[in-house]
Amino acid sequence: QVQLVESGGGLVQPGGSLRLSCSASGRTFSSYVLAWFRRAPGNEREFVAGIARSSGRTSYADSVKGRFTISRDNTKNTVYLQMNSLSPEDTAVYYCAASSIPFSSVLLTSVRSFTSWGQGTQVTVSS
Repeated sequence: QVQLVESGGGLVQPGGSLRLSCSASGRTFSSYVLAWFRRAPGNEREFVAGIARSSGRTSYADSVKGRFTISRDNTKNTVYLQMNSLSPEDTAVYYCAASSIPFSSVLLTSVRSFTSWGQGTQVTVSS
């Protein structure tokens, strides 16, 4: 399994932007499908965005399409989530996750598809 550590969370005003980073250990980073999930208070953990191993293919939850961008740098073992036009509804703990699954829009959205998780980083959108 790969070890994941998120960073970049914090407090931001509505309409603002944040970029989350997730650094991974190990030399097989490029072999993993990566994703970001989030969990708001009282809610289940939900899929936000996913990215394929090397093709650049991405998938997004409808709630973040056009506002969030997932990217990865396999030379730095890091996956990013650029979040723009943030709203209070985006307040949550954000987790990155890695898996050996095929890149599938169906499999990506399931928490059970992922075997490696970071500890999470808090994002709070408030004025």
